[in-house]
Amino acid sequence: MQIPTNNLLRSAIFGSAPICACLWLIFMASCTSKPADPRMLIPGDSLVYLESNDLGKTIGAITESKAFLQEAKSKPDLSVLNGIKLAVAVTGFETTEEKVTEENSILNFQPHFVAVVETNAWNFQALSFTENKLGEFINDVYGGGIELETSDKPDGKYFVWTAQDGRKAYALVQGSVIFFGNDASSIDKCLAVKRGEADSIVKDAKITALPADSLAAGYASPDGVAQIANMAGMSMAKSSSEEGEVQSFVARVLPELLRNSVNDMIWTSANTDAGIEDKILIGTKPEVGKVFSETLVPSDDTYSKLAIFLPTGLNSVTQYNLKDPQIAWRSILLTAEKQTDAVSGKLLVGFSGSLFEPYGIESPEVFLQSVEPQIITAKFDTEGEKVVVIARVKDAANIKTSIAKEINFLKPPEIIDFADVWKSESGEYAAAFVDNAIVLGDAEGVLACLQARINYEKTPGYPLQYSDPKYVSISFARDAEIAGKIAELLADKKDAKEVAAAISITETSFAKTGIERRTVSDFGLIGSIIEQLGKDDKDE
Repeated sequence: MQIPTNNLLRSAIFGSAPICACLWLIFMASCTSKPADPRMLIPGDSLVYLESNDLGKTIGAITESKAFLQEAKSKPDLSVLNGIKLAVAVTGFETTEEKVTEENSILNFQPHFVAVVETNAWNFQALSFTENKLGEFINDVYGGGIELETSDKPDGKYFVWTAQDGRKAYALVQGSVIFFGNDASSIDKCLAVKRGEADSIVKDAKITALPADSLAAGYASPDGVAQIANMAGMSMAKSSSEEGEVQSFVARVLPELLRNSVNDMIWTSANTDAGIEDKILIGTKPEVGKVFSETLVPSDDTYSKLAIFLPTGLNSVTQYNLKDPQIAWRSILLTAEKQTDAVSGKLLVGFSGSLFEPYGIESPEVFLQSVEPQIITAKFDTEGEKVVVIARVKDAANIKTSIAKEINFLKPPEIIDFADVWKSESGEYAAAFVDNAIVLGDAEGVLACLQARINYEKTPGYPLQYSDPKYVSISFARDAEIAGKIAELLADKKDAKEVAAAISITETSFAKTGIERRTVSDFGLIGSIIEQLGKDDKDE
């Protein structure tokens, strides 16, 4: 029911290893003059745009979090970044075809990007940095053995790095400004803007409306959303099934659904007392926004009464607070069905029930019809193989008809921790009824939830209180790896045996104009981008 928007935005901008160098380049730049506005040099037809008006402030927010301080030996000195402005744009995508079977194939998308930065350095310093420091980093990213070609042109000095496998990275130094990217034409587009031969992105009102006091901000245009949709389809197809026909179906239908439902996306990031706050506004088509605003409506009760069932150490928890869960789910399905062709729409509706199978639910609509507005889903592992759903019971008999036939309710239940518990013959699933609530899903997970209820006074619980009654869902997530990875990239990591888990809270609401996702976390989307540097470096 949730689209991983943060991941899509990050993938669109940071989808290739050479992009790692753009942030590394900023870390090494020195401040000697008032920075220009890189935004003015970004082409108006860019698909995805990202900016920071003060990199010292942006990166500094990462190093101030409790999780970072627990993992790092000391805070890095980021004063060199104060006042530095950065603009990054995805100007296009290179498409390649990957054969799945003889009849089916899926598309791969490689983003073409350009980063523009005013280094505030003398020209000879910018040249030296580009050739040496940036070159060393690109060599490391590409696995060594790169070749460098330089040339003097009227626009400035050009640098072209070529890896042994043919991949290339490009840079142009023009005074104190460095243009860097994985596509020479993207740099040329910026130069055309500077010469007045093409429009700048600042002519777009949604760009000029981005708040100047944000830690960072971004925008995906309608064309950018279409390309992100294609990337989402490709990614989802690869993970959906090993069968070529299923992969091809997902890769074709999911992009169509997103393109026909979403107009654009705006992202802003701010530093708050609670952590870094990311807001992503997904502009939807008028017909989609109208339906969602009328059906995905929150109930009046925003206080969680089910948190007593949640054991400590969960990977993630989501609480839904829907006035009518069945109508909400049905509206999602009907809307999705209308955004594609008739045959694909029916197949999509038929496939949708599989989303509930990990919880042991066979008839989703019957289940949602038989429970109260508040529903909690909990994930015990990062893979999502061990999950449970918790809800207040409205019609126990009806609920039992919605559950997978592997659980035989004709047999007498086991009494475990004062709950009536039925298990499947394989022992994989369990359903527990207690205190007018049902806990359903992975058998071990269900038992852990029952035990948590017994010990609820000793458990710290989960922050499932909504900050605003307009939100229909709130998610809690714990990441045990990101703090250590960011500490390794920005500072020296401690050798402590205990790891600092980064926490994030995400709230989602629906309105006629679109979908709003508000996330407060230790590192934010900015931290996820920085973490990507280490992943790309290692993977390449």
